[in-house]
Amino acid sequence: MTEEKPYLDYELTLQKLAIQTDIPERELSFLINHHLDKHFFDFINEYRINDAKTLLKDPTKKEFTVLEILYQVGFHSKSSFYTAFKKETNQTPTAYRKSAT
Repeated sequence: MTEEKPYLDYELTLQKLAIQTDIPERELSFLINHHLDKHFFDFINEYRINDAKTLLKDPTKKEFTVLEILYQVGFHSKSSFYTAFKKETNQTPTAYRKSAT
């Protein structure tokens, strides 16, 4: 996940990730659900949100809008990004950016 960054693909599915990792889909689902205690999209969104947090804190990326960042980290919808971001950080992306500077 950290080297290849498949989560940057906004169309990523469990099936696509299973093919990319050469792990049977059912086994991958079991690993994520039972060993990480997460649902697939929560697992993927955690990586996306961590990338977004890095970009939002980066002073050299101040000119990037939140919308540009959400597309860059693999989200395809502003509402799903805001929901996932707030779930992970208890802040909106804008509030997070302000508190990080």
